[in-house]
Amino acid sequence: MQETPFCLRVGHLLFYSMSDSNTTDFTNPSTFILLGIPGLEAAHIWISIPFCTMYAIAILGNFTILFIVKTEPSLHGPMYYFLCMLAVTDLVLSTSTLPKMLSIFWFNSREIDFSACLTQMYFYYCFLEMESGIFVAMALDRYVAICNPLRHSAILTNHVVAKIGLAVVLRGCLVILPLVLLARQWPYCRTNIIPQPFCAHIAVVNLACADTRISSYYGLFVLFCVMGLDVIFITMSFTHILRAIFSLPTKDARLKTFGTCSSHLCVILVFYIPGLFFSLTYRISQNVPGHFHVLIANVCHLVPPMLNPVIYGVRTKEIKGRLLQLFTHEGA
Repeated sequence: MQETPFCLRVGHLLFYSMSDSNTTDFTNPSTFILLGIPGLEAAHIWISIPFCTMYAIAILGNFTILFIVKTEPSLHGPMYYFLCMLAVTDLVLSTSTLPKMLSIFWFNSREIDFSACLTQMYFYYCFLEMESGIFVAMALDRYVAICNPLRHSAILTNHVVAKIGLAVVLRGCLVILPLVLLARQWPYCRTNIIPQPFCAHIAVVNLACADTRISSYYGLFVLFCVMGLDVIFITMSFTHILRAIFSLPTKDARLKTFGTCSSHLCVILVFYIPGLFFSLTYRISQNVPGHFHVLIANVCHLVPPMLNPVIYGVRTKEIKGRLLQLFTHEGA
């Protein structure tokens, strides 16, 4: 009996269940077939409209952030360096999956080379890890700026910021590498059909005709021991930040200080909350069709790259002012 495909997006790890009714006999396929949104093939053109819109906003918004920070010397500081790192990460994160998704929706181009599939998988999860690490760095920056403001420039020098950035990049690259190496070495002899518009890790590994528990265990390690620790560090930082804010003597001082970290808090919530929301939706709505879960999971991982530059553009006074000045001058 055909099982219902499902996905559970917790920290962006996707889990799938597939039936054996579509299996074929082959080993290590040269290509995989991406189905897009299974069950909604007739609506792919319509689905592509919001996906393309979100991608366009993500590209335009993040490049705008990079341009503003680069051209405005007053923004050359730790907070904005981390913001640039986040913008680059969002650009790569969305570009690793969206172009292929749109080619499926528009041109029915479903084939993807085995090596290209693993490359897409690596870049997506690698930069997902980097983004989580950047949020930790941002939380650290706001902690020092609010709890120890007189030493902020002495503690977070350009040299220290560069080291933190390098550590975030190396951690993402090294932590995700075993996932791809393990996926590459499994023998594939069931089917080459992936019920997704991109090469999610577990969706690919589930096609292997071998005991792949080590891949599943390592994926859980990455989820709970790496990203889970990030959440703990971020929570600890903002707990101390909020304590410092509420200890200020006046309401105006509290609001002004909270304003300096509110945009960071918003983007952190945008990154982690959709995964939690989708996880709860899946657990509560067991009778919802599988294509709904696939669709919502893919929308969720497009939301942060789209919203992050919008949040910073609206809530960060310096970026908002520079953006208005830019458009005013261009309009003149």
